[in-house]
Amino acid sequence: MHPKSEGILESSLYVDDVRASADFYEKIFGFSVISNFDRGCAMQAGERQVLLLFKKRGSLSIPSPHDGDGELHLAFAIRASELPTWEKWLAESGIAIEEKRTWERGGVSLYFRDPDRHLIELATPGVWSIY
Repeated sequence: MHPKSEGILESSLYVDDVRASADFYEKIFGFSVISNFDRGCAMQAGERQVLLLFKKRGSLSIPSPHDGDGELHLAFAIRASELPTWEKWLAESGIAIEEKRTWERGGVSLYFRDPDRHLIELATPGVWSIY
């Protein structure tokens, strides 16, 4: 029998401007910076979840496994009852919703971009068989 994981603790995004990205996630989601380090920061993104923001190409002089490029995707869980509030909040914040999709299990996803064009999703229950 294999050992058990307790889920995802950290997710990373690679950004051009760490401060601007941290400000975006603080303003839009209310995430707070829990640690700053030389090439990025860590933000509390849930009870036991951390969103790491790394400066792209921030360690060219020192080999590091922490680097990436391109447009990535993250999804954040929201309550179905909060969907209209999120749609209003994003509109008030000047953030365009690229797509609103209803899934066969009844869940709804809203998709939009962060400052580095990462695709961010807000998902209600019913998107997956486990959620």
